[in-house]
Amino acid sequence: MLSLLKCTVSEWFEHRGGSMGAALAFYTLFSLAPILVLVLAIAGWFYGPQAAQGELFAQLRGLVGAQGAEAIQLVLAGARNKEEGRLATLVASGLLLFGATTVFAELKASLDAIWQVPPLTHGNLWDVVRTRLLSFGMVLVLAFLLMVSLVVSAALTLLENYWSSVWRDAGMALTVLNALIGFIVIAALFGVIFKMLPRVQLSWHDVSIGALGTAALFTLGKYAIGAYIGNSGVAGSYGAAGSLIALLLWVYYSAQIFFLGAEFARQYALQRGSLAK
Repeated sequence: MLSLLKCTVSEWFEHRGGSMGAALAFYTLFSLAPILVLVLAIAGWFYGPQAAQGELFAQLRGLVGAQGAEAIQLVLAGARNKEEGRLATLVASGLLLFGATTVFAELKASLDAIWQVPPLTHGNLWDVVRTRLLSFGMVLVLAFLLMVSLVVSAALTLLENYWSSVWRDAGMALTVLNALIGFIVIAALFGVIFKMLPRVQLSWHDVSIGALGTAALFTLGKYAIGAYIGNSGVAGSYGAAGSLIALLLWVYYSAQIFFLGAEFARQYALQRGSLAK
């Protein structure tokens, strides 16, 4: 295990995880609003826009903190407050799809670099379209996970209303259950990303081990990141832009955790998994 962790950190430095995280944070800034608009449109079609938006921001507050969630809310509000004609709406829809898939295209390129996938000798239109389709598939996965979160939240509310009258510690038990479900959802998201995006054939066993490790790192790391951003005063020194800076810092540091997890998944596959020699 020590050798596995040592190789993971060494390869993270070798592949310049810090630079990849900075690039991902930059692309996230431009893709965030389109992604949220599409995710809310899909989830809202099933559960209603108000319920979908309320659940989304509740989840975001738990992930990025109050400052980051406030920045996301402002970005989303700015993206929606537009009245346009039919042609402008059509053009905007195309730009929306392009913008929403850009960050996942960048994420795919980073994962290909981590897995040392040889670059395509001659790119063609189908490769570009395939990358965008895969990226749009990730948007659909996010929408599906939001819908799962809505169902889970509703079920937990019903359970709390029922159990609270007969079990004194029902609230604490449901809090633990909610945290466990959240961990499973995050691990599932990482697993789908590791399986779908890189241009390499991976077994689900390799993917699941890497996804669980990444989810554990992410779950622990989000508290450390939140404490650092909240106590360091870095975001506060930017005044009105502080919320946006807090969000970018959160994305950057979370990306480091994600890429460390991706390196761990690769090293596990090479040393103990399906690619071991």
